[in-house]
Amino acid sequence: MNQKEKLNRIFLILLSLFVVMLGYGILLPTLPYYTERLALGDNLDTDSINFHIGFLTSIYPLFQLLFVVLWGRLSDKYGRKPIIIVGLIGFVIMQLLTGLATSLTMLYIARIFGGIFTSAVIPVSNAYLSDITSIKHRTKVMAWSGVAISSGVIFGPVLGSLLSQTNLHFKYSLGILHLDRFSIPFLLVALLGFVILSILIKWLGNTTPISRFVSEAQKLSFSFSRFFTVLLLLSFVMQFVITLFETVFSIYGKNELLFSSNQIGIGFMLCGVVMAVLQPVFATYGEKLLTAKQQIAAGLFISGISMIAFPFFNNEFAVYLLIIIFAAGGAMVTPNLLSAVSQLSKENAGSNISIQTSANSVGQILGPVIGTWLITGGFYFPFIIAGIIILTAIGLLYFYKSFNSKTTKIGQDNKVS
Repeated sequence: MNQKEKLNRIFLILLSLFVVMLGYGILLPTLPYYTERLALGDNLDTDSINFHIGFLTSIYPLFQLLFVVLWGRLSDKYGRKPIIIVGLIGFVIMQLLTGLATSLTMLYIARIFGGIFTSAVIPVSNAYLSDITSIKHRTKVMAWSGVAISSGVIFGPVLGSLLSQTNLHFKYSLGILHLDRFSIPFLLVALLGFVILSILIKWLGNTTPISRFVSEAQKLSFSFSRFFTVLLLLSFVMQFVITLFETVFSIYGKNELLFSSNQIGIGFMLCGVVMAVLQPVFATYGEKLLTAKQQIAAGLFISGISMIAFPFFNNEFAVYLLIIIFAAGGAMVTPNLLSAVSQLSKENAGSNISIQTSANSVGQILGPVIGTWLITGGFYFPFIIAGIIILTAIGLLYFYKSFNSKTTKIGQDNKVS
């Protein structure tokens, strides 16, 4: 594969990641309002709305967790492209169902369907990038993967909040489907997803299926080394706190700060912008100043302190500033963790990244549920407890040092052009 073809493939994969995360981001600022509208339409008690917000957020990563390792193994066996294509087809269907939903039941079905099929896109896309990238450039490419993901979270909330509030006075029903102004952002992303799907089918080359030269016992023993376990725990903590924050902030902003969906969308947009800008910066220049371990430690510390401080400031400017600080910490942690996992084993890259995605999904499942439960005791609790958890996780880095040299050796042994 020549350099131009490799760059084209990387671009197409990043484009698919961006569109999938755009669909995820669109729902973030609108979910409290969308859920409230559907709940009232179903004549449900208003006190149950926060419960449904948390559960709707959690059910998506729950089904990602149930299916992600399966998709990873299938991609190792058949190549990455067909699995990514199947995932994008499911993503388009999820967006259509979400945009045309007339009840909470339909919204739950859409979220379940999306969880199953988007778990075939994100980890397998990262495994694809790992397959075609040398060890030397892998951290940078994984950082660009983070940029694509963060960019979706930048533009998604903006599109979701603006398009759902446009002054379009129309309603159209067909059986159990319903079209109105709330449908516009989801239908737009479904269209974009279909366009990207068509481009990938025609232009994206498949990767070579990975031959298995080691026994299942050897793979299992290697994959769950102590170092890999540390990486999984750190990934879990970051995703737990991030999704807890996303869920609680949308409720906190709506009920406590009295923010509009546009103001909530700005908060998510700032978070995405910072992640998108700083991840490649840290990946490219970070190791000139700090080792990967030191970057992770600094990122965890910054994110933890910002979470603890968050509920003590009600000023809109201060809230946005703390979101920026929190995102900067996450930008130091995420690409380093993903890069470390991708370097563990060339033969098991798809499975290992899928296992890391499973750890992320567990965090994404528990974060919204625990966050909305802690809200019942007051808005201070979820933020402060999340901050304490992040700061405590810094202690896991004691084990990171012991196995860092092993990771480096493995990466060198598996170096590809």
